[in-house]
Amino acid sequence: MKIPVGAVKELRNRTNAGILECNKALAEVGGDMERAIEILKRRGAAIAEKKKDAAASEGVIKAYIHHTKRIGALVELNCQTDFAAHTPEFEELAYDLAMQVAASSPQFLSGEEMPPEAQTDPQAVCLLSQPFIKEPSKTVQEVIAETIAKVGENIRVRRFARFELGADR
Repeated sequence: MKIPVGAVKELRNRTNAGILECNKALAEVGGDMERAIEILKRRGAAIAEKKKDAAASEGVIKAYIHHTKRIGALVELNCQTDFAAHTPEFEELAYDLAMQVAASSPQFLSGEEMPPEAQTDPQAVCLLSQPFIKEPSKTVQEVIAETIAKVGENIRVRRFARFELGADR
């Protein structure tokens, strides 16, 4: 089945997947856009799962300062190679994560870091479990998995810090 170029463009715009991947997914499901999106999500998650044990020692430290200049955040985001650390996708993810930290004030990276006696919802205090501020239908972890699929390398948030003027910590 020949897939219309417009459908491939629409799928690419909705998922940020590569053109070839979009075309393959649409062909696989006979042009059904929603099913193609699900296929691309599963493939992205599968790629992220394969890469999860790869060493990630390169990367960037990215800062975000709110326009009021009263809140800021730093994020150390790691990947496998220096080359991937300088791709636009990786740089954008690092900036978006710093903005996420500034906006949502997470206390832990993941649920594993939470103390067992904590009576807090992990989605509220764990960065990777939070809804992504730019697209609340996805978690931060899902956005990272999508970027792993794009750059083809493991990506890890190593650490983060949030600063607010006058806030005691």
